Amino acid sequence: MGLFGLFRRKPHERQGFELYTAAVQAARHPAFFAGLGVPDTLDGRFDLVALHVGLLIRRLHRDADPRGPALAQAVFDAMFADMDFNLREMGVGDMSIARRVKNMWEAFHGRAQAYEAALAAGDRAGLAAALARNVWRGEQPAEAPAPRRLADFAFTADAALAAQGLEAMSRGVAQFPAPEEEAA
Repeated sequence: MGLFGLFRRKPHERQGFELYTAAVQAARHPAFFAGLGVPDTLDGRFDLVALHVGLLIRRLHRDADPRGPALAQAVFDAMFADMDFNLREMGVGDMSIARRVKNMWEAFHGRAQAYEAALAAGDRAGLAAALARNVWRGEQPAEAPAPRRLADFAFTADAALAAQGLEAMSRGVAQFPAPEEEAA
């Protein structure tokens, strides 16, 4: 590889960051915090971003077009590049960045697997249980209104993303539905 190969962008890198940005913006909707009582903490925000990115990656992986999985990888790469950057901005020492990012990757991977299994099975109760365990750290039972409503939102968002064409996503455009505004 020549010197200029070091500066070459990865395929779909820009679109991956744009799709990731759409997921982050959707995850920041105030109704998640005010209406559903998701903790407005680093952990709570991470969990909402993980849910939205997981839904987006699920959508992209299900596409028969080979660009789907490539875009999914680009979204994943964008997420963890952003996590690394944010940890550095928060002043986390260089020596512990890799360990923290690895822990975040493992947390994301576990959540994505649990959410994927529940979504694929059409198991709203199972998804509510996984969300109660992760988002509220077990402080809300799965039967409580907030985890059930967040599970309902995830199913709605999953269907909305499935209905969006890959052409728009390959340009970095994804539309997430807004969560319900009513109080929990």
